[in-house]
Amino acid sequence: MTEPREVLFLAHRIPFPPDRGDKIRSCHVLRHIAALAPVHVACFADDEGDIGHEPDLAAVAASHCLIRRTRSLRLAGIEALATGKPVSLTAFADKAIAAYVARVLAERPIGAIYVFSGQMAQYIPASFAGRVVMDFVDVDSAKFEAYAAQARFPLRQIHAREGRLLSAFESHVARRVSASVLVTPEEAALFRQRLTPGAEPQVMALGNGIDTDFFDPADMPAAPDLAGEGPHLTFTGQMDYPPNVAAVTIFAHEVMPQIRAVFPQARFNVVGRAPTLGVRALEGLNGTHVTGAVLDVRPWLAGADLVVAPLTIARGVQNKVLEAMAMARPVLATPEAATGIAAREGHEIVVAAGADGLARQALSLLHDKVRAATIGQSARAFVLEKCGWAGVLAPLGGLLGLAEPQPFASESSHVAA
Repeated sequence: MTEPREVLFLAHRIPFPPDRGDKIRSCHVLRHIAALAPVHVACFADDEGDIGHEPDLAAVAASHCLIRRTRSLRLAGIEALATGKPVSLTAFADKAIAAYVARVLAERPIGAIYVFSGQMAQYIPASFAGRVVMDFVDVDSAKFEAYAAQARFPLRQIHAREGRLLSAFESHVARRVSASVLVTPEEAALFRQRLTPGAEPQVMALGNGIDTDFFDPADMPAAPDLAGEGPHLTFTGQMDYPPNVAAVTIFAHEVMPQIRAVFPQARFNVVGRAPTLGVRALEGLNGTHVTGAVLDVRPWLAGADLVVAPLTIARGVQNKVLEAMAMARPVLATPEAATGIAAREGHEIVVAAGADGLARQALSLLHDKVRAATIGQSARAFVLEKCGWAGVLAPLGGLLGLAEPQPFASESSHVAA
């Protein structure tokens, strides 16, 4: 173990409040590192709500730089075309962040840099000789390629360009840093496969965890809106995120009619902030209810007869699935949404593909409440045993040179048959 030094933490979004997938991961990683060494944080705020959580950041960080990101995606796209760079990088290019990074590296004994999300890799100085851990989380370039495959002109060309440029950038960064981490062994394997030929970088999986004390079904009442008619099927997530939008749209149009043919009062609750116009238009369709932002997602999970995760594009571990499992709810997920979670299919999670397959499994669980409850309880037990944040992040200190090295996750699949 090397002598502990200070750490620079770079993130594309302030880790507070930890109320969406990327923030949940970055918040727990930041707190874990801060318990090992002083940490200096540079990150962006999406809006004034994010700015309001600057005191939370200040309470954890030895110093910080929080910048309100105001560059529009349209402007970033124009600049990206002019420079030949990915839009993702241009959108997060900022002189104030770059100046803060330079100042901290000049004034503080920084021994390691932790970079959260590929957009922030542009701030890694070529001259920095300490350890650099790049948390890609998942393979962004592959995500944009998947967008391109499903999009029409001109979005197809825009997404294809982004995927191509990001793929080259990811390969470059992976060979610059000490280690690249991704959220599942599957993502790590995919990342390795996509690297351009050359020296093999260090790539490993560092999973997501769950706060089982917070997501605890004990004494958690159901949301008042869930009283009365049902059964209730629930989806939670950021509702301007394209994979979530596609998932609930397909479920409302293609799965719910099959369920309501058997359970006429069935409700599909879409719970999450910033629903797009397309998502809002689902209100009332085949029993769909769109809540928008809610103060606390737990009552909506506690009152659900079934939690669904019907994503067809999914990278890494879905926090929404872990949260529902921690709340002891039966979860019905597509193979894409279940990837990276080592739960046994049919015991701690139910997996189905396609609208007909999802409808068939949903009806089976809604008919058999005892089986559904047993799966939910088994899911809670699985999460308690396997998914605590402390255990998941234990290897991080060794990777940063702040603690003795510990083994990382197995490279085998995390979805059990």
